Amino acid sequence: MFRELMPLLEKRSLSITVSALSDGRIRVNVVPQRLDQDGKINEKIGYANKDKIAPVPQSAIEALTTPLSLTGTAEEIDASLSHALTQFTQSHVQLHNTLELASQEIAEAVKAAQEREKNKGKAKAAPSTSAESKNSRKPGSDELLPLWCVPPSKSTGSEGGDKMEKPVSGPATPASPAS
Repeated sequence: MFRELMPLLEKRSLSITVSALSDGRIRVNVVPQRLDQDGKINEKIGYANKDKIAPVPQSAIEALTTPLSLTGTAEEIDASLSHALTQFTQSHVQLHNTLELASQEIAEAVKAAQEREKNKGKAKAAPSTSAESKNSRKPGSDELLPLWCVPPSKSTGSEGGDKMEKPVSGPATPASPAS
């Protein structure tokens, strides 16, 4: 019995209960215990990457603690326990290995997303340096300057200088006919 459980025992603790039921039947329960690291699989994703990286479903994480329960006579349990424990252990170890692989892939995906964000920042910074070099050309060259760089033009009107006539405000009155 314990030989079949050994691969699972290496991954997590188990609780085994045996209960007597009516009519000479017994129930054997094998319950894998929850580990602190079970819930930490999705923590690597973080808030910044939650829309980019799919988390491991909670049902898959909870499946690590799915119990085995056998009910029958002592003879039936003796005959089937070894085979049931072998299948139970294999499925739990396979699920555990799959979740470890998913955890590694999540870590790699987070690292790749962070690299993409770094490269995006560098790509945005690169065009701004080339734009600065375009704006740093000497004035007076053939190219046009942006509107905000053009000096104000000198007025060429009357000798009044900067004085401008103010428009007359108020209601317009029709001109009266000359009598």
